[in-house]
Formats: sequence, C-alpha cells, structure tokens
Amino acid sequence: MAGAIPTLETERLVLRAPQLSDFDTYAQIVASPRARYLTVMSREDAWYDFAQMVAIWSLRGHGLWSVESKADGQLLGFVVLGFEPEDPEPELGFIFTEEGEGQGYAFEAANVARDFAFDQLGWNTIASFIVKGNARSQRLAERLGATVEREIAEAGGTTLVYRHLPVKAGGSA
Repeated sequence: MAGAIPTLETERLVLRAPQLSDFDTYAQIVASPRARYLTVMSREDAWYDFAQMVAIWSLRGHGLWSVESKADGQLLGFVVLGFEPEDPEPELGFIFTEEGEGQGYAFEAANVARDFAFDQLGWNTIASFIVKGNARSQRLAERLGATVEREIAEAGGTTLVYRHLPVKAGGSA
C-alpha cells in the first residue's frame, strides 16, 4: 500500500502528512537535549532523516505523521510507523515538543497510529525501541498496552524492546 499519506484523527488531534514547514520543529526536537534518548542530530542529519521518513510513504506505505492540535493547528510532535529492509521488525516511534508533552497527546497519536498499522497495514506485531531510563516513553508504551519483551545491550546503554499486539474488541491484546 504505497502512495498518499492518510490523515488520521482523534478527538483532539490530526495526524497528517508532514509539510516542509514542519521541518524546523523536527530539527529543533532532534537537536535538543530532548533527544538525549535518541540520536542527537545536526540540522543536516535531521533533514535526511525527516525526508526519508516522509518519502518512505511512497515506497512502502508507512512513515512519519505530523501531529497537530485540532483546537489551534499547533504542531505538537511526530509519530512514525517504520519497517525498512534493514529493520528487524515494524516499529512505532514518537517524539513531541515540550509543549506537546504531559497532556495525553502522545498517547492519542500513538494509539491511532498503532491501530492503523494493525487494521490497515496488516501488521500483526509492532515494537517500540526505548532506551532504558527514558521513563516518559516507557510509561507511554505501557499505557498503550505494550510489554517489555527483551533488553538489547548496546554501546550507548540498554534498549528495551516493547511489544505491541493488536487490541481485540473489549480492549485486551
């Protein structure tokens, strides 16, 4: 399913195709101390990352969404569904601005993106790779119903692999 980037909505949010004007926010997030659990990127590296995740929609039918508030159109962050040839498995990722944190936006956006992956892309499992110690992302994954499946020891520390499974009618995985 390659092609146009679908728009997803929740009660408070719109997940939409990234626009060129969103890049500055993306670059600011990934260049800041907020990205300490990711790879802190230069503006140039951020551009390559942003452009690749947008372009992959045309090639693979998944990628990056920009997450904005329905109330005022403010860009709050980004959610990504990724599964590239070099990846071991499909991934759900999320990064938000400081203003976008602590209000349940990441949960809403990740929840609707996860459901899209299961219902529209036909994925039967998704992982979130979260650096151990990233308490906010760990809590978010757990709130989404994911559980720690394993730990991966890496040069920079330990990564927790959180497993997301499809939610059945009635709310259980």
